Amino acid sequence: MAIASTNSTSTAALPGLSVNTVLMVLIAGAAGTLAFDLWGKAIAPLLGLGGLAPVGLARGFLGALGLPNSGAWGNVMHLFLVGAIAYPVGWLFIARPILAKVMPGLHWSIASALYGVGLWVFAIGFIAWVAGNPAFLGFTRITWVALAGHVIYGVVAAATIVHLERRAA
Repeated sequence: MAIASTNSTSTAALPGLSVNTVLMVLIAGAAGTLAFDLWGKAIAPLLGLGGLAPVGLARGFLGALGLPNSGAWGNVMHLFLVGAIAYPVGWLFIARPILAKVMPGLHWSIASALYGVGLWVFAIGFIAWVAGNPAFLGFTRITWVALAGHVIYGVVAAATIVHLERRAA
């Protein structure tokens, strides 16, 4: 079995917009979000590292924009709009093609971990700040739990996409 790098034809080219692509995005996003939440809400707290509160962060962000920010809207934002759609779309259509051009031959697992770091910078560096928190949540213990969670998300979502692409080929 060949190892997929970010510059192989199946991973560097932009996927066509189809029902299969939409399903792949949703499945990869669901898998990544499940892994993120399992880490941030169960495993990290069991290890005494603290727990993530992505719904609270989403609510703060929505409120800062003057949008409805109930718990339900926070869940819609975290679980669906960001986790199931925006982040996997960002991987497929932005990060993966750019990384394939900038660092050809980089294995998808390393590329997706770098993508996770980028997600962390965006979420904990920028979104947390807009929501009224210190950027990077003041570099407390939860900052590093969030870094691990975003890297886990990136790798799991990308692994799901790689798996689904290989099955389709």
